[in-house]
Order: sequence, then structure tokens, then C-alpha cells
Amino acid sequence: MWRITEASYAIMRPILLSIDAERAHRITLATLARMPSMAPSVDPPELHTTVFGVSFSSPVGLAAGADKDARAVAAWNTLGFGFAEIGTITPCPQAGNPPPRIWRLPEHRALINRLGFPGEGMEAVAPRIERARSRGLRMRIGLNFGPNKDTPPQRVAADYATLMKRLGGMADFVVVNLSSPNTPGLREFQAPERMRAIVAAVRAEGEHTPPLLLKIAPDLELPMLLEISTAAIELGLGGIVATNTTVKREEVGVRSALAGGLSGEPLRAQTREVIAHMYRHTRGRIPIIGVGGITSAEDAYAHIRAGASLVELYTGFVYGGPRVVRDIREGLPRLLARDGFRSISDAVGTAA
Repeated sequence: MWRITEASYAIMRPILLSIDAERAHRITLATLARMPSMAPSVDPPELHTTVFGVSFSSPVGLAAGADKDARAVAAWNTLGFGFAEIGTITPCPQAGNPPPRIWRLPEHRALINRLGFPGEGMEAVAPRIERARSRGLRMRIGLNFGPNKDTPPQRVAADYATLMKRLGGMADFVVVNLSSPNTPGLREFQAPERMRAIVAAVRAEGEHTPPLLLKIAPDLELPMLLEISTAAIELGLGGIVATNTTVKREEVGVRSALAGGLSGEPLRAQTREVIAHMYRHTRGRIPIIGVGGITSAEDAYAHIRAGASLVELYTGFVYGGPRVVRDIREGLPRLLARDGFRSISDAVGTAA
């Protein structure tokens, strides 16, 4: 199964990289949506881990942004991801920003996007997740929530609450996205006092909400980062997703006048630094999902040793295809054995 998928991607890759990035993404999703659902190969036991009370067969997940409308859930399971973060999902459908709005930077193995949460809305996503779950999935499903662009600031918390009420019961965990650089004013909600209001609104939708995580920006100043970490513990959040895309350019070795969030290899060091700061500050008391710049088992392992309990990739998948998932799943056990660790959880934070 792996070889067939990888061979198909090898044929498609030159074509996909020769056309507009967003069109290539749509073609890829449409192809994956038609992929027959198959059981993935079994993950080695040392990759099994339990984080925020949820068991994962592998710590390797798909980052939000790859499948905003849950079109290819079964395919991510077939490809061997331990979990997939679907979204960002908004309450109502919206077009997002006008195209062009995704650009490749192949010399950096990076992407810049200013999508602005385009999507079909929660009512279109719900039945797709239900169908995927009814057919059986090994991987876990996280849902990433965001407000509609035209929602006034005083109603943003209500948007998140609406999403939780409609979709929370379908998720193994929920991620509150407060860090997209492409929705005006959203990053201001990372301030702890505003974050508390959103968490309270979401939790008001029921006593048995799934683990609630917060997705943060990589561009936060250290004092704010530590303040958010402290607030996350006080609020009893399930975890932190570190990080979203960056608005930095020259600081991460990229020269580009394109506006939007930068992802991929240039983000790797910045993300890892954020993970390590948070892990040290919290003394490992809150789980971290590390996302940014992962293209290999070594990258994933370094994020884990910096303090991430789970890792996600998206841009690395764009450039590397299905093989990168297999390489990480096969490479992590070797790296653990090399350093004398018996499991992923043993390695978390050992280099922080």
C-alpha cells in the first residue's frame, strides 16, 4: 500500500509543482478523497503514547490547514498518520481572502499563505467526520476552530462556543486557533484575559467537552509566551499547539515581500525554541504539540526532545509526499533506541 501511494505521488509530483499551489492542493485533496480506505501498517509499540488522556498509536499527525473541510479523513488514516487536525473550521461558510493566496518557496521548502480561513463551514464538515468515524479509524481526530472573518470582536467567543456545541462531540480533541496572521485582530485574543473569556464560553457548552488546546503564534515575545503558558495551566487546558505560521522573513532567512504566514523549514528553529521555552517554564505540566519545519524523523525527534509530546506536519508533506510520513514512523524508533529511550514519552523534554 505504501509503495503504491508513493509511486503515484512520484508521478504526480512534477505536475503538481508546476501549477498554481492552491489548485495543486485541491487536486491532491480530490485524489485522496477517492483513495480506498485501508488499514495502515501497525505502528511500533514504542511510538504508542497517551497525551491529555487520549491514546495515540503514533505521535505523528497532520497539521491543520491541509484538510480544512474534512474531505480526505480516511486517506490520512490510510497514509499512517497517528492523528489529523482538521480545519480551521468556521461556523459559517466563507470564501477567505481573494487569490492568489498560497505561494511556494521551493528553495526554502516553504510556503506562504494568506488564505483567511476559507471553508464550507461546520454544517458541511459534520457529516464527513461522522461518515469517516462510522467506517472505523485508527487515528485520532482533532478539530481546529476559528471565527468567521465578519464576526465582531465581542462575538468571537460565541463563534468558538457554537463550533464546540455542533462538533465537539465528534472530536478526540479540539484546538482553539487564536494565532492565524490572516484573520484581522485574531492574534490579539492570545492575551490571557481574552483567552480566558473564550475558554469559558467554549466550556459552557457542556461538562464533557473534549480536551481543549490552544494554538499559538511563533512570533510572541517571551514574556507573553510565558504568561500564556501559565494561564493555560491555570485554566486546565489539555495542551498547547506550538506553533502557527510566522510573519517573520529575514529573521528566519527568507527574503520575500509576500504577505501572509510562512511555514516549512525556515520555521523549524523558531518553533523548537518556543517548544523548549514553554516546556521549561511549565516543567512539562502541559502537553505540547510541536508543528513547524518537520521534514524528517530527525526533525520530529528534536521537537520531541525539546518538549513536544506529539508532532504535526503539513508543508513537509507538500514537498515530501507520503514517503515522509513513513520515514518518520520508521525513523523514530531507531532514534529512540540509539539514545536508550523505550518510548516516545521517555524522550519528551530531555533536551529542553
